[in-house]
This record gives sequence, structure tokens and C-alpha cells, in this order.
Amino acid sequence: MLYYLLVPFRNELALGNLMRYITFRAACGALLALLICLILGPAFIRKLRQLQIGEEIRPDGPRSHLSKAGTPSMGGILLLISVVVPMLLFARIAETYVWLILLVTIYLSGLGFLDDFLKIVKKYHKGLIGRYKLIGQVFIGLVVGCVIYFMPEVESARASTTIPFLKNYELNFGIFYIPIAVFIITAMSNGSNLTDGQDGLLLGLSAIAAMAFGGIAYVSGRVDFSNYLNIIYLPNAGELAIYCFCLAGASLGMLFFNAYPAQIFLGDTGALMIGGGIGAVAIMVKKELLLPLICFIFLLESLSVILQVFWFKRTGKRIFRMAPLHHHYEMLGIAEPKIVTRFWIAGILLALLALTTFKIR
Repeated sequence: MLYYLLVPFRNELALGNLMRYITFRAACGALLALLICLILGPAFIRKLRQLQIGEEIRPDGPRSHLSKAGTPSMGGILLLISVVVPMLLFARIAETYVWLILLVTIYLSGLGFLDDFLKIVKKYHKGLIGRYKLIGQVFIGLVVGCVIYFMPEVESARASTTIPFLKNYELNFGIFYIPIAVFIITAMSNGSNLTDGQDGLLLGLSAIAAMAFGGIAYVSGRVDFSNYLNIIYLPNAGELAIYCFCLAGASLGMLFFNAYPAQIFLGDTGALMIGGGIGAVAIMVKKELLLPLICFIFLLESLSVILQVFWFKRTGKRIFRMAPLHHHYEMLGIAEPKIVTRFWIAGILLALLALTTFKIR
């Protein structure tokens, strides 16, 4: 919004000239997202306590988590506000990439909110029935896949993706690109939801992944950088860098209150939108194959659950002491803050490794 208001006056106003630069708008978005969380956070937490919207802890989870019962949940509402408001102010909202990523973020947050509402307020133990949640995720994945395929920013890249470590090679999925987009959105939103099991874990990894994809989106939207790196040039992808840095800023702001011991939990309201949003950015910038590196912890958490369930049904035995994986380490006696910190370190190293693929080719 501010872009359209101020840029026409770029010759008269210094701020109008600055608004032309994605780097400036991304930095402003990240800062505003951070400040919204920090300023509104205490009042938001108090309001949730007054409404008695507190987390219910599973009795079959780690015993150390029982003390967390009643901690205000649904903090994803504040996370959503902190991402959407700066985006509306600093991004060029008329661009396809921008309204599509906002649609994904708001939709998945709404889906998560419905699950949290049924679970916490209505006291339905399982919340939203799993198949209905899955249908909702598949639907928004279909929307993303169809928009990217039938309304491509670059016609020649509608169903293509960059292959890490290979120069001048792209993988074209054709019409199968749509189901692949569905799979990515669904898997990423569920993966981030499973990762949100320890204080600060998801938010720290979210900030790392968002900053990595923010950098990728920026260079993908620059013809000079994309040509130099031999990646697909996407004219308006730079606007997604603003989204990524807004998400990173909001994640760090929420981390102030979600770090151990957490004063607030994200709930599905925040967890679903984080994974789905990052997955959607990866699809839009044609870097889907970097997701397993940048979001490796999400993948690992999901695989630990899948393997645990499969092996238990097959043999009656467990591979891990408890799934997802972070609970396994907790059951081994490792302190929660140490597990979280080590996972953050792994996330940083893997994100840096993913970024090196642009030159090691």
C-alpha cells in the first residue's frame, strides 16, 4: 500500500525513493512485524488467560510437559497479524505472488484456528477431524498449483524447478506440477505442526528458513543475480522476500514469548501457516528441491512419526522412545532448551549448505 502511495512522489520525497527498493521494504516489514509482536504480545497473552484459552497437554506425552497445561495457546493469531499487516503496508499487493502467498497464509491460519477452537474452546479432544484438515490442506495446495501452472509469471518455467548442484539443468514436471504443489503444501504444513512440540523450536527454525528463502526470492527476482547464478529469473519474485522477512521478524518477535519456558503457544493457528507459507514460497521461486535441506528438521520430525507408526503396526515395537523426534531426545534425558538449540544449529548449517548450492554446481 505504501509503495503505491509514496513511489509516485519519489522525486519529491526521499522515503518515496526508498520504497522502490525491495531490500528497504523487506527490512521495514521485518522490523514492523517484530515490533507488533513485542508491543501487542503482553496484552494478547493476558487476554488469552482471561478467556481461559489454554493448552491441553496429552497425558501420553513427556511428563515434563504436564506443567505446561493451561499455557495460553492460539498465539498464531498474533503471528498472523504480525505478518499480514507489514505485507499490506510494504509489499506490492497487486502482484500475483503477493496475493497468493497472503491467501495461503490466511487460509492455513484459519484452518488451524478452527482446529484450535474445536480442541480448546469446544473441548473436542481431537479438534478438527484429521481427514477434514487434510482436505483443507489439499484444497489450498490445488489453488497454488493451478495458479502457478495456469497463470505463470514466466511461461517457460510454469512447471519447472531448479536442480541443486547442477548448472543449466531444470526439471519439468508438466501437468504433474499441480499434485506436487499439493504434496509440498500439505507435507510442509503438517511437518511444521509436528515440529511445534517444544518451546521455541518451530519459531527459531521458521526464522532461519524464512531468511534463507527470503534471500533466494530476492536474487530470483533480479535479472542480474539470476543470470549470474544461472537460476530461473522470476520478475516479481522479489516481493516474496518481503513476505519471508516479515515472517522471520514475526517469528523472532513471538520467540520472545515462546522461548523456554513458554508464555504462549502458537497452536495449529500458527504452526500450519508457517510450514504452508514456506512451502508456497519454495514453489513460487522454483526451489522446491531445496526444501529437504532448508527444512530438513521438519522432514525429520515427520519421518520419525511415519516410521514410528509403521513399525509399531507391523511389529508392535517402537523405533523411538517417543515421536516426533524431539520427544525421543527428551525421553533420553536431554534438557528441552538444549534439544531446541541443537536443532536450531542444525537448521542454520543446513540453510547455509542450501545457499552454497547456487555456486557449487
